[in-house]
Formats: sequence, structure tokens, C-alpha cells
Amino acid sequence: MTFDLTSEQDQLRDAVRALGRRYGHGYFVEKAKAGEHTTELWAEAGRLGYLGVNIPTEYGGGGGGITELAIVCEELAAAGCPLLLLVVSPAIAATVIARHGTEEQRKRHLPGLADGSAKIVFAITEPEAGSNFHRLGTVARRDADDWVLNGRKCYISGVDEAGHVLVVARTEDSATGKLKPALFIVPTDAAGLTRSKLDMEIVSPENQFLLYLDDVRVPADALVGESLDAGLPALFSGLNPERITVAAMGAGTGRYAIERASEYTATRKVWGGRSIGSHQGVSHPLAHAAVQVELARLMIQKAATLYDAGRDLEAGVAGNMAKYAAGEAAALAVDTAVQVLGGAGMTTEYGVATLLGAVRAGRIAPVSREMILNFVAQHVLGQEKSY
Repeated sequence: MTFDLTSEQDQLRDAVRALGRRYGHGYFVEKAKAGEHTTELWAEAGRLGYLGVNIPTEYGGGGGGITELAIVCEELAAAGCPLLLLVVSPAIAATVIARHGTEEQRKRHLPGLADGSAKIVFAITEPEAGSNFHRLGTVARRDADDWVLNGRKCYISGVDEAGHVLVVARTEDSATGKLKPALFIVPTDAAGLTRSKLDMEIVSPENQFLLYLDDVRVPADALVGESLDAGLPALFSGLNPERITVAAMGAGTGRYAIERASEYTATRKVWGGRSIGSHQGVSHPLAHAAVQVELARLMIQKAATLYDAGRDLEAGVAGNMAKYAAGEAAALAVDTAVQVLGGAGMTTEYGVATLLGAVRAGRIAPVSREMILNFVAQHVLGQEKSY
């Protein structure tokens, strides 16, 4: 067992950290409040190869794994630039296409995902189904050589920035008549696909949308994989990277908040010339938050290592635990940072209150803390399913 990164991973972490700090949290907040996207940062990260670290080299990527992509997610977040679409486009879409797409789909989509010139977002959540993908109402039916999709999706990130959306639908199994999941790569400008922006109380350059699919017609080759049998494995192959990279982003955000707060409390003096950080009422909460963030980072490293080793079942357990731990740690770190900064913590200038909405959402999405506890109770502790 080793906790050391390889020299290449160390170099990647240092390089991404330097890139993130050149832009910084001020850039992130300015873009978000102006209703703009972090286009410049995304493009530069793509040119430098950071967006494609987990994509095979034959398609323009770095040939690494989710371990490397988690490093990118964490370090940009630790610089105050938590980019949600890293989770969606390189982690989910690129993984699904690389592992389960046809060769033509890999050649068509992966090079653009690797260099950042293309984005594919992910649409699974629905208003009625919530976390239960068995109840998805979006249905795909065959019509001659095409597929026709109908349904609704909600909380779909970054549709306005992407050329395609990876839609999870259900199709009828001709042998059994039962509905089973399938994934389709749908152009965001397809006829019948419309969207409505959701107003969110989160400071973020990425927008959330409702999607409406009304007789959206796509060709046969929009179906991910060679057949409908690829649907369920493809879906699950994207969910573990999603949880791991969301966790990495949360851990990076927690590191950023603790660093900002520690700098402030080490220099702020109001009682007798001593820094406020010398008082245990200030330093102990920060130290506690730092411990929780570091524990989450260890779980993220374990989950990513298991996933890259192809141990998917174990990675599923570890990924869920990592997501839970990082969500709790990030929320604690940001809240603690706001508290120890006092009134300054609520200002835009000090750059921590701007993350309150995002870390609170991290305890809900992409899977809630309660559903993770259900998962652990059932699959780790052997308890009867409770839902």
C-alpha cells in the first residue's frame, strides 16, 4: 500500500494548481455573477491536456484514469475554481463512450472531449423519478432505422455550453417486453429538444436546465454501444467516476476554504496583539474541518484506485463513501471558514460565502447523503432494503 503519487501525477497536480491560481476565485465569481462561463479557463485546460487525462491516447487523451481526472478536479477547486462540467463531460460522457461506445462514436466524440473543444452533458434525473432510475419516464422507441425519444429531464447542467447531451431513456426489450435503460448521444439543437433555465441560488458559471424531449428523432448510431445490451453497463460505468470526481471537487473546495480562513486567522489581531487563530475557539474548528477534508481525500484516492484497477463493485462502495465524506467535509469547511472570518466571511471579497450554495448542493447531488447511507446499510452492513 502506498499513499505516494507517481512523479507524473505529482507534476500534473502542480501544473493544474498553477493554472487554477492564475485564474483564481475572483475570476470564477466574476464569470458566475455576470452570467458568463469559464470559457478561457476551460479552453486553456483543454489545450494543456488536463481535460482529457482519462481519455485513451489513441483518441487524443492522456491515457490516464479517474485518479488523474480527480487530481484535476481537486486542484482547480482548491484554487477557487470548481468546474462542474469536469464531472459531466470528461468523467461521465467520456468514460461511457470510451468504455461502451462504438469505435465510430469514440473517433467522433473523444478527441473533442479531450482537447475541450467539445462538451457532452448528461441527462438522467427526472421530475417524477428522482434517484430511482427504474422509474424513468423518458422512453425511446424504434421507428424504421431511427430512434424517437419522448420525456422530461431536470437539473441538467451546462446544456447551453454543450453540443450534445447523453440522454438516459428506457427501451422495450423485444424478447421480454420489459423496459430497460439505454443511452443516446443527442445533439442539443435536435428538433423537438427544448430547454428551460432553472434559477438557482448558487454562485456558479454553469447553468441548470429542464429538458423537454418531444418526438426527438435521432439516427440508429446515436445509441451508445453496439446493441441495447450496452445500456445498463454503460450507465453504471459513468456513475462511479461521477461520484469520485464530485468528491474530489468537494475536497478541493474544502481545502480552498480552510486555506483562506487560516491565512486570515493567522494575521487578524484584535485582543492584546495575538492572532485570533491562537485561540482554540477559532483554531480547533478549523483543525477539525481540515481533518475531515483529509479523511475524505484518502477515501477519494482509494475509490479512484479501485476504479482504475477495474474493481467496479468495490469502487462503487468506495465512490459512494468518498462522495458522502467529501460532501460533509466541504460543507463543514466552508461554514467554518465563514464563521471564523466573522463579518468578513460573508463578503464577496474574502471569497468563502460565495461557495455556501455549491457545497450545500454537494450533500444533495448527484446522489443524496441519505441514499448513500441506504446503499451502505444494504450493501456493506447487510441490512434489508429500506426503500
